[in-house]
Amino acid sequence: MMEHNAIPVKPEAGYSPDVLVIGGGPAGSTISTLLAERGYDVVVLEKSHHPRFHIGESLLPMNLPLFERLGVDGQIASIGMLKYGAEFVSPEHDETSFFEFGDALDKSFPYAYEVRRSELDDILFKNAVAKGARAHEGCEVKKIEFPEGDRAFVVSKMEDGQINEWRPRFVVDASGRDTLLANQFGIKQRNRKHASASVFAHFTGAERRAGMQEGNISLFWFEHGWFWYIPLRDGSVSVGVVCWPYYMKSRKTDMERFFFDTIALCPQLAARLQSAKLSSPVTATGNFSYSSERCSGSRHIMIGDAFAFIDPVFSSGVLLAMNSGFSGADVVDKCLKNPAMAGSILKKFEKTSRHGLEIFSWIIYRMTTPAMRNMFMQPSNKFRLQETLLSVLAGDLYRDTPIWFRLQIFKVIYYLMSIKMMGKTYKAWRKRKNSIRNVAFEVTAP
Repeated sequence: MMEHNAIPVKPEAGYSPDVLVIGGGPAGSTISTLLAERGYDVVVLEKSHHPRFHIGESLLPMNLPLFERLGVDGQIASIGMLKYGAEFVSPEHDETSFFEFGDALDKSFPYAYEVRRSELDDILFKNAVAKGARAHEGCEVKKIEFPEGDRAFVVSKMEDGQINEWRPRFVVDASGRDTLLANQFGIKQRNRKHASASVFAHFTGAERRAGMQEGNISLFWFEHGWFWYIPLRDGSVSVGVVCWPYYMKSRKTDMERFFFDTIALCPQLAARLQSAKLSSPVTATGNFSYSSERCSGSRHIMIGDAFAFIDPVFSSGVLLAMNSGFSGADVVDKCLKNPAMAGSILKKFEKTSRHGLEIFSWIIYRMTTPAMRNMFMQPSNKFRLQETLLSVLAGDLYRDTPIWFRLQIFKVIYYLMSIKMMGKTYKAWRKRKNSIRNVAFEVTAP
């Protein structure tokens, strides 16, 4: 045993589980549930306590079959605000653009939900426990090693100072933005193609759309980035801005004043918040997008935000996290049953993990270009391209829905339109390049 400055190591049985999952968010809870259902001894270590605040409140239609497979679909429906689509608002266009999920190539998933993540994550976490996973909250992982042999070595610390040593057969890093293994291995990279920061808060008394559009997410472009506007079931609205680092570095006031001044730069959004009142602290986070060189290795995988995070313009976070939990469960199961094949199994997992990220990223990195903005604000269904785009927005990336050929057509049209708008395209490219060049920034609370 190690020495821990006289803090005793808890000497009870059960410290050599089959799988140790670090993090109890959507990714960690999903994979824990699935592996526990398959009969594995699964331990989940969560450094905070549920329910806890988290941003990322807008879900996609393809989350719903995942909830159903986990057996929590009814619980999610009870906390969710129905979301039938998305609204895009541009300062360069007179009309707003509406997209409805029911118009996608597959019409059978016409809605999703807006949720408070504290409630969603709590449901998923408790479901993992109910299915047999052993959970420890208030437990922070301090050390992870992969010595010779068939077991890893993990040291954790409880809030009361208790040190525990774990020797699992497999480690799943679902630590979210803490990115424990990526940091330990030195393989985390800030995304230089899309360096950004975010500031967000909740409001009450904000204007809502009528009828079926009441729960739709709205996205507002403005000079320095874009805003999200997410109506929640309890009557509040989540509002956040994702912007370039140069703009964040221009801040001269406290974060709350800076946030309201930024909202004022988007008149359409400011009008909806005219009678609203702030109902939460204003929170900021920097270095918003990142990725890791790899997501697997000997006796471990990284899933969800522990592997990568991209700009949330398409509400992809929870879907990507949960999907990585499903694919990760299959990988862990296969690796434990057939260790000799682990190399090829993990190689395939690497490809699968990048699949959804790459599709979303291609569009996200171009969302501020004049051509892409026009394609969203003036959509055309020629070659069924609008239906294909809606399938992407719905998260329909992992089934047999025939989107791939049409996505290539979509890309060709985008490049042709960019050439046609060469003057505006070049100006936007120069602005983007200058915005992210050699900018290292951190965002701190006021």
